[in-house]
Amino acid sequence: MPAALNRYSQIIEALFKQHYRRGVRQVSFRREDILSTAEALGLPAPKNPGDVLYAFRYRAALPESITRHAPKGHEWIIRSTGVAQHMLVLVPIIAITPSALLAETKIPDATPGMIQRYALNDEQALLVKLRYNRLIDIFTGLTCYSLQNHLRTTAPNIGQVEIDEIYLGLDKRGAHYVLPVQAKGGSDRIGIVQIEQDFAVCAAKFPQLICRSIAAQFMATDLIALFEFEQSNQDVRILNEKHYRLVQSDDLSAEELGSYRLRPID
Repeated sequence: MPAALNRYSQIIEALFKQHYRRGVRQVSFRREDILSTAEALGLPAPKNPGDVLYAFRYRAALPESITRHAPKGHEWIIRSTGVAQHMLVLVPIIAITPSALLAETKIPDATPGMIQRYALNDEQALLVKLRYNRLIDIFTGLTCYSLQNHLRTTAPNIGQVEIDEIYLGLDKRGAHYVLPVQAKGGSDRIGIVQIEQDFAVCAAKFPQLICRSIAAQFMATDLIALFEFEQSNQDVRILNEKHYRLVQSDDLSAEELGSYRLRPID
């Protein structure tokens, strides 16, 4: 992966340099430009050009040669603007990272041992823990049902997107919700672009449902941060954040349960 990232960095640097002009806030390019740029640099072309975009959206920081052109309080992100069309765009910095000051809530772990033993990666393990422990229900206050995981679809003016899992929800009034969930484990980052895409997919595919966009992040093996977002004036902001620690039932004391009863209900 480090060798690939070095190659991807050279490609994205060259693309930026070709199109950037002082003072611009967006740099547009097409998917095929990734391949032609690799060829011009004498580098092996990536088998999947989308891997370059994915790397800098969710796994690694953009090269310093790009980030130094962002004014204070802003950062460059990669957005899709249509089928095979993309842009680097300047946006205000929104750090989607778990708060170190937030209180934890202990939840008796209901994940089957067989599932925990054979989960293949962090993302899969996280989705499984969310599902078996009904953490989406607990976090949102809705009764939720998993509709589909790893949904690949398209959104208008964006192109292809992937959502880790889609839930449907029901509240006590009988209102229906759609909850796109992005799950991140290890060193992967929650990307603001993914959340924007989730809202776009829900608006296009489920216009009659109330959209509540959710992201989950492993903080430790059994400590999970959950975020809810809202979108207004095309900006995405964190609406709510909670931390849940999955424990054995005898690790949850009567004193802790008593303290939970004193917490205000959201």
